[in-house]
Amino acid sequence: MHTTAHTPIEYLERSARLFPSKTAAIDEFGTCTYAELLERSRAIAQGLLAADARSNASGNPGIRAAGSINAPAPQPVVVFMEKRIDMLASFLGALMAGRFYVPVDPSVPAERARNVYATLANGKPEENGPVVIANADTMTAARAIFPEGRVALVDDLLQHTVDSAALENVARSLVSSNPAYVLFTSGSTGIPKGVAVSHRSICGFVDAFVEAFGIRDDDVIGNQAPFDFDVSVKDIYGALATGATIVLLPRRLFSAPAQLVDALREHKVTVMTWAVAALCLVSSLHGLDHAPLPSVRLVLFSGEVMPRKHLARWLEHLPEATFANLYGPTEITCNCLYHIVDRSRAYLDGLPLGEPLGDRRILVLDEGMQPVSEPGQVGELYVGGPNIALGYYADPARTEGAFMPNPIPGALPETVYRTGDLVRIGEGGELFFSGRADNQIKHQGHRIELEEIDAAFERCPGVERCRCAYNERFKRIHAFFEGSAEIDELRRAVSSMLPGPMVPASIERVERMPLTKNGKVDRRALLNA
Repeated sequence: MHTTAHTPIEYLERSARLFPSKTAAIDEFGTCTYAELLERSRAIAQGLLAADARSNASGNPGIRAAGSINAPAPQPVVVFMEKRIDMLASFLGALMAGRFYVPVDPSVPAERARNVYATLANGKPEENGPVVIANADTMTAARAIFPEGRVALVDDLLQHTVDSAALENVARSLVSSNPAYVLFTSGSTGIPKGVAVSHRSICGFVDAFVEAFGIRDDDVIGNQAPFDFDVSVKDIYGALATGATIVLLPRRLFSAPAQLVDALREHKVTVMTWAVAALCLVSSLHGLDHAPLPSVRLVLFSGEVMPRKHLARWLEHLPEATFANLYGPTEITCNCLYHIVDRSRAYLDGLPLGEPLGDRRILVLDEGMQPVSEPGQVGELYVGGPNIALGYYADPARTEGAFMPNPIPGALPETVYRTGDLVRIGEGGELFFSGRADNQIKHQGHRIELEEIDAAFERCPGVERCRCAYNERFKRIHAFFEGSAEIDELRRAVSSMLPGPMVPASIERVERMPLTKNGKVDRRALLNA
């Protein structure tokens, strides 16, 4: 049973009402029911409101309800812990207290964490430092990394007695266009960007997502993504919206594919919404050979292009499951396009990005901002509609550069997000990913997409996966591949498929691709390996 929500909190409240004793979440330390998750979240919210009251008593203006007259903007709560049930409850508690949450992984370098904190404090952490929620494992590190912040222990917050009237007052005043979370992604300049997403955008996306893929209350969602990666948004709120169970698979299992498969079997996982790199890790290390996964009915993948050979292995091992390619950057709230894999189709041109998901406007424009529609043409993808992000937190210049007026003339203004992704129009009007606008290099006078070279290698026997990187200093393309192919044979094969300037200067076999924190192949790290 699923109906439209005003805020994500309504998902939790509805599921707690309909399925109070049903398991809502499982981590490696225990489980909690929907009723318990609601109570934990409410206690944390009450603890945050109590912190505001103490700030008011000491002369700090504190935080008023978000929708009250002349109220200040909602304030951030940094959640600094490994993913587990109490982290999930901290997210929800922050929302119930009229704030927004910002997950910060304790494993990130301290300098990056401090940069995130400084951004949230508008460059003045000693004056505007947000509350930080830590647990027993991360409290010492939190106090060292965020010395200006008010660091709260989650166990202490959970001890607060709930004042229902106070929480209801916050809920009544909440504005759906307020930010619900800020996720920091890597910027092309190396400085993290904080993507701010509203309550309304989460609900608009999740409503479309669960309808498109038929997520049900009897599903068990195997969460792979870290909580500071937007793939997890689909797991968290897809579960809450439907009354499904979310299993928080610990990071360590992704270095042990056999144990990971055992965990999927033990919990009878039915839905996997995973990064492509995580699926490839399992298939490349023969995790699928360990044991069958009869419960899995739905595999949704995103993040980068899925190599055909790895997809074939998953399709073979899960003959009854539905697979779907999802596309969408964090800035548009998770996904805007999806394609259900057709097992009878060869996909010689690769997997298409698919059709719009929910209420999305999809534009493909050339460099002159004119629509591109003819087969074979390549343009940049722009996304509009009500579910795009609010912008980059405390970064108006970047926001203005990426969130821009719709260039196609209309009677009323509309904001669209410039993805930086290039797409090619297929013969049937389908869209195919064709690289990044900022991954496009100019080499020997030619404009070259590195992804095109990747694809040529992956068509060769003995190549599991390939990623190319460009050395700007020496103006050389370098190819790195996983597999058993002989390098001399690969060079001959690729030379027959690509123009001379696109043939890499070097080809190197690697045991495993280095990944960014969000699970994508780190091309820059390949050059430095």
